[in-house]
Amino acid sequence: MEKNYDQFKGQSRLPKFAVPKRYDLKLKPDLVTCKFVGAVDISLDVISPTKFIVLNAAELSVDRKAVHFKSSNKVFEALEVGLIEEDEILVVEFGESLPVGLGVLSMAFEGTLNDRMKGFYRSTYEHNGEKRNMAVTQFEPADARRCFPCWDEPACKATFKITLEVPSELVALSNMPVEEEKVTGNLKTVHYQESPIMSTYLVAIVVGLFDYVEDHTSDGIPVRVYCQVGKANQGNFALHVAVKTLPLFKEYFAAPYSLPKLDMIAIPDFAAGAMENYGLVTYRETALLYDDKHSAAANKQRVATVVAHELAHQWFGNLVTMEWWTHLWLNEGFATWVSYLATDSLFPEWKIWTQFLEEATEGLRLDGLAESHPIEVDINHAGEIDEIFDAISYRKGASVIRMLQSYLGPESFQRALASYIKRYACSNAKTEDLWSVLQEESGEPVNKLMNSWTKQQGYPVVSVKINDQKLECEQTQFLLSGSHGDGQWIVPLTLCCGSYKARKSFLMQEKSEALDVKDLLCSSSSKGNLWIKVNVEQTGFYRVKYDDELSARLRYAIESKVLSTNDKYGILDDSYALSMACHQSLSSLLALMASFREELDYTVLSNLISISYKVSRIVAEAVPDLQNHIKLFFINLFQFSAERLGWDPKEGESHLDAMLRGELLNALAAFGHDETINEAIRRFHIFLDDRNTAVLPPDLRKAVYVAVMQRVNKSDRSGFEALLRIYRETDLSQEKTRILGALASCKDPEIILEILNFLLCSEVRSQDCVFGLAVSFEGRETAWKWLKEKWDHIHKTFGSGFLLTRFISATVSPFSSYEKAKEVEEFFASRTKPYIARTLKQSIERVHINANWVQSIQKEKNLSEAVTELAYRKY
Repeated sequence: MEKNYDQFKGQSRLPKFAVPKRYDLKLKPDLVTCKFVGAVDISLDVISPTKFIVLNAAELSVDRKAVHFKSSNKVFEALEVGLIEEDEILVVEFGESLPVGLGVLSMAFEGTLNDRMKGFYRSTYEHNGEKRNMAVTQFEPADARRCFPCWDEPACKATFKITLEVPSELVALSNMPVEEEKVTGNLKTVHYQESPIMSTYLVAIVVGLFDYVEDHTSDGIPVRVYCQVGKANQGNFALHVAVKTLPLFKEYFAAPYSLPKLDMIAIPDFAAGAMENYGLVTYRETALLYDDKHSAAANKQRVATVVAHELAHQWFGNLVTMEWWTHLWLNEGFATWVSYLATDSLFPEWKIWTQFLEEATEGLRLDGLAESHPIEVDINHAGEIDEIFDAISYRKGASVIRMLQSYLGPESFQRALASYIKRYACSNAKTEDLWSVLQEESGEPVNKLMNSWTKQQGYPVVSVKINDQKLECEQTQFLLSGSHGDGQWIVPLTLCCGSYKARKSFLMQEKSEALDVKDLLCSSSSKGNLWIKVNVEQTGFYRVKYDDELSARLRYAIESKVLSTNDKYGILDDSYALSMACHQSLSSLLALMASFREELDYTVLSNLISISYKVSRIVAEAVPDLQNHIKLFFINLFQFSAERLGWDPKEGESHLDAMLRGELLNALAAFGHDETINEAIRRFHIFLDDRNTAVLPPDLRKAVYVAVMQRVNKSDRSGFEALLRIYRETDLSQEKTRILGALASCKDPEIILEILNFLLCSEVRSQDCVFGLAVSFEGRETAWKWLKEKWDHIHKTFGSGFLLTRFISATVSPFSSYEKAKEVEEFFASRTKPYIARTLKQSIERVHINANWVQSIQKEKNLSEAVTELAYRKY
């Protein structure tokens, strides 16, 4: 018997003997025993005569006696049914060949509602003080097979007719509207309309107790936001965004939303941020619910961009689906990019395209690793898919799309997208399909240009200098390790010279090219300080290295306030990366940072703050004697902006200022600024007595909680205990994650250990542990010891998936010695698994990069003088 199965083992894709056309699926979940039973009739098109049908199934038991195939009045009973667990496939063998043509495969099965946030799983909630279970699905990338046997590949699209049998008092939702509902006693049977053609990973079912708010789009499509009972008013903001966004995408893609309704629902236990299931989008509570009194401006923005991202998928992903997971970036990169388009249209005052630079930066950071991967990755096993839901697929993906849009022009780009959606609607497409439509539409060599960005990993750094009225440009692959890779790109270069009116653009195809800029140089009046900025507005996915002369002129341009926000951001971020890669001194980075003292823009300051955290850690490691000076420099650097904003929100101030105030105060507290910490603690005590006080609005809470934790140690635990009390009393997920993030900033290793153990207790939902892992510099060693001791428990609790990988990256990446990298390698040598391999390599590489940086800083000649001068500079 075994012999027959061997041919199907170890394959990355299912054999194509038969293709599914329609699933008639019945499920009956039991929310008390957490088991479910089901039956499915799958209409198949048998393409070639076969005795075998091979499909996906995992963690299900299938009753052999209930498996048969019916074709034109003849019934074929299954001879053998074998589940091959390691390949997650079900092989059904028949005694004779099945005839070519249409037939129906029927089977009955049962499974468990697991607690691992994938497949058909259970989430817990409280209702009237008692704990209850809800049943939820999360099938992307490859977990529909944990709920019912199916062809669990994105290209195997079919229609779905779903029926649920559930307790009659519960709400039961699926992708489509209810067709009919029959109640018998305390059970009800709910029949849903048949879905249009779709992939298995987009099928969704949720059963539990919920409230909802409802509205309609301008075309009359009903939209609902469901959430836990009692939280309905927190769904209004997301509802507003959805009702405005659907018509916007209908116009942008020139195609209507393709289902009769849209439901969005907040799930208390949810591993990802959200999931774009067709017509029933599931979210973490923090990504869907917004509470006027207790949510911060940053939460509001997160809800808007996540809702827009998931709704973009209804076209890009659901209507037109990637052919295989290699093309995941087509779904995610696009939805990320389009979500900014929609958010900008709804909230222009948020300047969201400037904030988009943070996405690009995350992409550049990960792609600066030798252990990165190309946008398009060959996937050979379902277990490898999870790890590519990362900054390359989402953020680099979105950034190269923005680069292409800016190169082709927005009108031509939009027309091509609409043609692409029309051509591939209800079917599947590969990356090349998109390029060829864009190429037809624009007449530009899109395929050739874009292959250099999607098929090879990494990106270039373009080094520029002026020589005899020519701009000499040279590209090499940028790596944070400081070594040079051998990649080469077709780079859409843009530059401007002395003003935004004098600009040029061209495609750089060679390793080095010289560009005549005589006309630009002549047209500019200020010869002496003539600045040149390459990668105008940061629309390109590459870094720029200027020679000393051009760098000095750009610094002067920043201080003279003549550069755009995006360009200032780019100069700062490139300089930071070049310093980390040891291509530029730390002193020159610090001098550049000093020129941002009077900066007002949220996105630039936010990046300046996150760079300052990293720099202060690396200096503490490299030259411990300088750490107090460097902290003083950063405190002085941020005080100008912090004083301009003050502690209290001003009437009618911008959304961006509201976000900035919290980040600035957080930085001042983290760098140990006593006045900030004292004021924070004063406000915190008022808040403890009155949770509705105006002195601690949501935008300030994270900063205040961090300030409180700066003074906590084993002999004074009061602030820690108070934060735990707030954690236990609140039912707002956003408040809980704020607190977890702040706790980890404590400087006392003993308290850090307590906090880490708290993360694993039942009070913290497993999805939220990761927020508490970003421990202080002083807590790194404690966190690493803790991870080693708890690894088996953590691995068992989280199984495979991206939550598990966050434990590794958060704990390992902050180290900066070669010895530590070796220790990590040795620990994981006997514990490695395919689904953590990439993250582990990346984290160890980051430790090496930090160690190189430390050594390079230790060799810097005048660093001490430079830092001292900056720390005590009188402005």
